[in-house]
Order: sequence, then structure tokens, then C-alpha cells
Amino acid sequence: MDQYIGKMLDNRYEILECIGTGGMAVVYKARCHRLNRLVAIKILKPELAQDADFRRRFHDESQAVAMLSHANIVSVYDVSRSDGLDYIVMELVDGLTLKQYMQRRGTPLNWREAQHFITQIMRALSHAHGRGIIHRDIKPHNIMVLRDGSVKVTDFGIAQLASAAQNTMTQEAIGSVHYISPEQAKGSHVDCRTDIYSAGVVLYEMLTGRLPFEGDTPVAVAIQHIKSIPVPPCDLNPDIPKGLEAITMKAMAPDLAQRYASAEEMLDDLKEFRKNPDFEPSVPDPAEEPDEPTMVVPTKIVTASVRVPVERREPERPPRPERRQSRRREEEYDDDYDYEEPSRGGGVAAAAVAVVLILAFIGIVGYFLVNYMFKDMFAPPVEYEVPKLLGYTLEELERDKTIQGDFQIVEGPVMNSDEYEEGQICAQSPEAGTKVKEGNRTITVNVAGGDDATYLGSVVNRDAREVVKELQDLGLQVRQEQVFDDAITVGFVVSCSLVEGSEVNKGDEVTLYVSKGPEKKLVTVPPLINMDIEKAKSEIIRMELKVGHVDPQYNDEYPEGKVFWQSETGEVEKGTSIDLYVSKGPEPEPSAEPSPSDEPPASGQPSESGPLPDPTQDVGAAAVTRDITVRLDSYEGLVNVRIVVGNQEIHNSPVDADQNLTFTKRATASGDQMVYIYINDSLVESYWEHFQ
Repeated sequence: MDQYIGKMLDNRYEILECIGTGGMAVVYKARCHRLNRLVAIKILKPELAQDADFRRRFHDESQAVAMLSHANIVSVYDVSRSDGLDYIVMELVDGLTLKQYMQRRGTPLNWREAQHFITQIMRALSHAHGRGIIHRDIKPHNIMVLRDGSVKVTDFGIAQLASAAQNTMTQEAIGSVHYISPEQAKGSHVDCRTDIYSAGVVLYEMLTGRLPFEGDTPVAVAIQHIKSIPVPPCDLNPDIPKGLEAITMKAMAPDLAQRYASAEEMLDDLKEFRKNPDFEPSVPDPAEEPDEPTMVVPTKIVTASVRVPVERREPERPPRPERRQSRRREEEYDDDYDYEEPSRGGGVAAAAVAVVLILAFIGIVGYFLVNYMFKDMFAPPVEYEVPKLLGYTLEELERDKTIQGDFQIVEGPVMNSDEYEEGQICAQSPEAGTKVKEGNRTITVNVAGGDDATYLGSVVNRDAREVVKELQDLGLQVRQEQVFDDAITVGFVVSCSLVEGSEVNKGDEVTLYVSKGPEKKLVTVPPLINMDIEKAKSEIIRMELKVGHVDPQYNDEYPEGKVFWQSETGEVEKGTSIDLYVSKGPEPEPSAEPSPSDEPPASGQPSESGPLPDPTQDVGAAAVTRDITVRLDSYEGLVNVRIVVGNQEIHNSPVDADQNLTFTKRATASGDQMVYIYINDSLVESYWEHFQ
């Protein structure tokens, strides 16, 4: 039995069971008796706890991470030391790692689901980067998928400590090398863009069901991250939209200048892609990039990849002794004489000694690296054979750990089975006999349910209409509730009142929470009455609203240039148009002698010119009925239509322009009468009508 089970830390945290082991710490499930809640406790391994400097950094890093507070980050509640144990108290998350989730699915994720997950991951990174914290080890193993489809990123700040604790690339690091950024692989300085690269690899794996680079050793994989370009995701899965592929490849750009500069920038592109699947992110032009800064080459060690240009000079030959010169003159007459140049043995010997010393130095360094630092890197990967678990119960595996061997068990949804009895394992992934490498020692098992039972399948991020039909076919009563969601497509299921794998019976009620898109942002329209028109426009724009139709009108109460009416008040959505009426001042007095341009007696409004009626016309002539038609095809929604014939107002009420391209009203009069047509209190037409 584990020595820590049942132990009470700081007279507060009771350790209940071990739930995981990592390279630095062991994770336990515990109960906080002070707040009566379950938590996860990560206890530092004894061999690391003996290093006082490492313990100090462990506490400093953990306290910095504890300042993070985000829905997509596993919360850190406490950092402490008790009875010689250094530990972190964290939020206990009920779910699977993203790696386990993908293994359980067994196929590439639906691109909408992948987009849903990566958006939440980038939100977590944006929050952390904004507070100066870089994760350095983003991979599916450090991302938890909850029952409701949300994700939480864990182990912030731990990667830097892990690198400080290890002088070699041990087996715990092998899983990380598949997600490592090129700058990490080269040992260069890293910033927030290293997390973006790793997140891009995670997105690539979700979309394609495979890693971008594979190799027999970690070194081989790391070199590919530095020098190779992965196969485009669409070549592996044609269902992936081009826009999402472009986002993935930009996040994984080996050149820092071509990669996203921040998590926020990648989030913006994901939002644009959600609106327009054909959207493609912009990529900086390499020709416009600044030159790389000059690098200083060390003077003591020059590698084969560095060439230092030097001026070539021929060595000066010493003057030949006179005896040689005379002998040479004699040899001019002797063709059989084989002349030899003077010996330069001293220079050659010195060069040979230097070469030997350099080779010896390189050999010693190489021997040290291979046998001490890179011993595990060049060793062949360790493989484990998956045991057969079919037919066992979870209780039997718990009692006898030798059955599952070096593997961890993850319980998947309950399944119907004709071959196995209720409670027995009826399916496992990976299958028995499969060879797996370090980092993949997890087996997802499905337990058989009763013969007459039905179990709920996956519903999250699926079209609600399709899900409703499936559930109704099972005899379930389905309720739907609309909820806001930034990532799930409108009309798709965000979550369900029952978890996947739950047993259901005919007549059971299931509630589906269906996305209605992002929550609309509301703003309060400010009062604009009696405000200068230009100032009112500026205020509308400042509130992220739009200036709509501005209509000048005569008004006796408000001075010229002042707003006396606005179309919206209270809370409205951002981007709403606000229409305004602005005063033209008091209405001018009519002239003593009316003219065709005068307004009609009853309306008090200006009119267009037209022929005057015959003053000799018989006013007692019989009345005639005529149709007065108003065109509304250039208007939308409700508009107020006012019709004046002579001095008689025959209509003044709203008309729905969407339902009526034209509006007709009958008027009865005699003789020639002036017709005035107003829409929304603005004169739009005037003409003479002959009522005879």
C-alpha cells in the first residue's frame, strides 16, 4: 500500500488514493476537511525534494501559477510543505486527458470538435502569456477534457522545473518531443510562440489522427521539427476546411517570423474562420523580414558548421644555401637527377600534433555525450505489449495489479455486449498484443451493460436535430434549452443533462443544451436629445453603435442643429443603427399670396410646384373618387404614411413596407386638388389631381 494513503497534510488535506505519476511528482486524490471538497495534490518526489534550490524554484513557480484564474486552466489552490513533503493543491478535474480522449475515439476528431478544443486551449494560453507565464510543454497529456466538452490545461510552469531537474532526456521526456518547438529542440531562447507551435501540433493530431513527425528515437523526431515540414492536414483528411488547415500550418511554422506572434492573434483567426470557413490567415512576406542580428562566434571552439574566412598567404621560403644553388646549376645538365625541395618538417610536425589534439578532444567530448548525456536518447525505444483484459471486471483489475502490468486503465462508456456478462470488460483500446512505446501505456476499456439496457452515446458538438431524432427513436423524452456558446456552431449540442455512457430507459427525460452562438454584447444608448448633431454622432460611434438616417425637420421647441428625436433608447446590441431627427429651427411663415410651392392649408408643410387650379372653376361641381397610390418599394419595416388632398388629411398611420410595395388610399373631392404625400413626416411627392 502507498505510504501516503490516509496521511493528513497540514492537518487539513487527507490523502485518499493515487491517481497519477509523472517525472517530478506523484498526484493523489485528497479531501480538504476545512472546505469539505475533493482536491488533487501533487507531491514532489523525494529525490528532487532533497535539492534546496529546486524546492525554492518549485515554490516560486507554483505560487506564480496560482495567480492564474481562468475557466480553461486547472486552478492551483495552495503551495505548502508538511512533514518534509513539498506539494501543490490543485483543482480535481473529472475527465480524460485529450490524449486518452483521442485514443478512445480511435479516429481523427470532427474538425468542428477540434476547433472547439483548440479555441479553449488558446484562451488558456492567452491568459497565461498575458501574465508572463509560458507553459513549455503543451501536449494532449496536459489537457483535460471534461464531461461537458470543455477543456482545462494543467501543469503550467512545471516544464521549466522539469528541464532543470533532468540532465538527460529520460523516458518521461519522450512523449513531449513529438510536440516540441524547433527553438526548444535547438536549445534556443523560448517565448510564448513555443506554446503556439506545440498547440499547432496538438491541433494537427486532432484533425488527422496522427502526429506530424515520427521517429525511432527522440533525437530523430527533434531533428524533423527543426528541418522538416509536415504533410498538409488536408492530404490526410480531405474533410478539413482549407482555412483550418492554414491556421494549423501557420501555428506550426518552424520560422518564428512566420508563426503567430501571440495566442490572441491565433484566436482572432479562429473566430474569423468560424464566421467564414474559406478564411485563410495572412502570412508575413519573408522578403520584408529584418536581417538576423550578427552572431558572435566563440574564439575557443569552432564547429564544422562555422566557416571563418581568412586571407590565404603562401609561406615564405627560406633562401637556399649557396651549395644548393651551385648544385642546381649542375643539375641543369643532368636530366636524370631527382631534385628534392628543402624539408619543412618542423611546420608539418606542429600541424600534425594540433590535429591529433583536436581529434582527441572531439573523441573525449563525444564519448562523454554518448555515454552520459545522450545515453537514453540513442538507446532503442522500449516497447510494451498490451495485455488482454477482456472478460475481467474492474474489481478484479483493482485487486490484482499484475493483470494490467505497466499500463493505466481508463474507463470508457458502458456498451451492450452479447458475448460478455454485465460488468465484464467487453472492449479495449489498444487491442491485446499490440506493441506500444513509452508514453502510450494507457488502455481504455468498455464494460458490458445489462442485456435489456440502453446507453447514451456521444451527443456533444453534433447537430441537435440529428441527436433529437436518435434519442426519440430510443423512446426518450427530449427537452432543448438554448445557451450562448462562443465555440460550438449554432444549432449544435453544447452539453447534455446525462453523461455519455449513462444507462437510459424508455420514458426518461434528457435535456440537450443547444448553442445559439456567442452571447450578444449589449450597450446602453445615451440620451442624445438637445445635443448638437455632430456631438451626437461622435457619442454614437464611441458607444460602438452606428449612425443611421439623419432627418432634418422644422421644430419650434429645439434650436437649429439640435437633436429632438432618437430611434433607440435603453440597451441594444453593439452595431445597432440609431436614427436621428435634427431641428431646422421654427417653420417659416407662409407668404400672403399662395403659390404652387406653398404647403396645403391643413398640413403646414412645404409642397412642390404645380399648375394652379382654374379660379373660375365651379366649386359646386359633383365630387369624384380617385385612387391615391404611394410607392414603398424603397423602404423597410413600418413607415408612417400621411396623405393630404387639398385641405383634407385622408390618411395618417403606419404601413408595413415589407408587406406592401405600394399603398393605395381612395380620396373623394371635386375639381383640381393638390395631393401631398409624406413618409415618416417627410414630404416625398406632391402633384395636382383632377377630380372631374
